[in-house]
Amino acid sequence: MTQGNLAQHNRQMAPPTISSVQLNIVTSIDVAGATYTGRLDGKAGLMDNSAKSTGKGTTSLKTVCKQGQILNWLIYARDMQQRPDNSWPPNARIVNIVFLNGDGTVRETQTCNPLRVFGGPDKIRSPSTPVYYYWAGEIKPDIKPGIYPYRLVIQCDTPYPGTPKFFNLDGPSLEILPMDDFEPA
Repeated sequence: MTQGNLAQHNRQMAPPTISSVQLNIVTSIDVAGATYTGRLDGKAGLMDNSAKSTGKGTTSLKTVCKQGQILNWLIYARDMQQRPDNSWPPNARIVNIVFLNGDGTVRETQTCNPLRVFGGPDKIRSPSTPVYYYWAGEIKPDIKPGIYPYRLVIQCDTPYPGTPKFFNLDGPSLEILPMDDFEPA
């Protein structure tokens, strides 16, 4: 292949992704406290493994990432130890991730593809309870760089089977940089 043909071939290919550099965004939640008060204030915080992010440990985490990067959203209940009576404390799960416009309305265009749930059965608790549970998606390689706020919709178990509580966690955002910004996100 000649230099000219190689350059033309490279222009015709899909934009490259940096999927081998994954970022994890972890939400920690005090499930018992949130379900008791009916609020997430002071009961949740987010962290990630991006060196440039701000607001770590708060609900206003701004994750710095790049076009084409893979993101994993995980959630952990702060109390996960089996109780002396062999019961388990209530758990939490992310049931949706909604990207928002600056005015708080739902974005009509996708930010990630695909954005979906992963998990596997927890045979200790119950075959229908995931031992790990997370959402993953690739930032669209052609998305315009900028700040993209989002909402986590969180379902928390309660001590009363079949009566979960749902919470909207607003405040986190992604700061998406151009793919060609070679500094690590």
